[in-house]
Amino acid sequence: MLNYLWAGMILTGIIFAAFTGRMPDITNAALDSSKEAITLCITMMGVMSFWVGLMEIATKAGIIHGAAKKIRPLIRFLFPELPPGHPAQEHITTNIIANVLGLGWAATPAGLKAMDELGKLEDARRNGKVSGPARRHGIASNEMCTFLILNISSLQLIPVNVIAFRSQYGSVNPAGIVGAGIMATAVSTIVAVIYCKMMDRKRRA
Repeated sequence: MLNYLWAGMILTGIIFAAFTGRMPDITNAALDSSKEAITLCITMMGVMSFWVGLMEIATKAGIIHGAAKKIRPLIRFLFPELPPGHPAQEHITTNIIANVLGLGWAATPAGLKAMDELGKLEDARRNGKVSGPARRHGIASNEMCTFLILNISSLQLIPVNVIAFRSQYGSVNPAGIVGAGIMATAVSTIVAVIYCKMMDRKRRA
């Protein structure tokens, strides 16, 4: 649907420019946008490499492992049916920590691994190898839904992407969005947790 929408907008713009004699403006805009896109990609590549590198150093130094232990009670609260010591816990905690630090690039691999482990857990439940409520084949488990919602709402203390974008486009105070970002993502995360708990209680009823 989005492909048709964007294609329609581009085609409409070209037709309008052709009838109003502004085709040179379209050509200049396309060239300028291409140049700007390359510059932005290079900027974001540098930011991404820097923060992902820091994340890797923190992992090697044991900082992530230590933080994972600290938030283990939170994981048990959010995922009460997840078996203790399950491999998904480590990936979930890594994903949450990376998202809190605004490292979406580092959070994505951990999120995919967490979903894979949660899928294996659900298969084991259906086969009777692991105790716990199992849903029909093709339906996401409660843990998978909870993790997805939390991953989308994602509390962020350092919105790296937004700061990089603001810096790229000449903002006087690129980090000025931090306070508003923390407030917005905190509210979205709280609402997400409340919603997950309400749905979990409704499912149990």
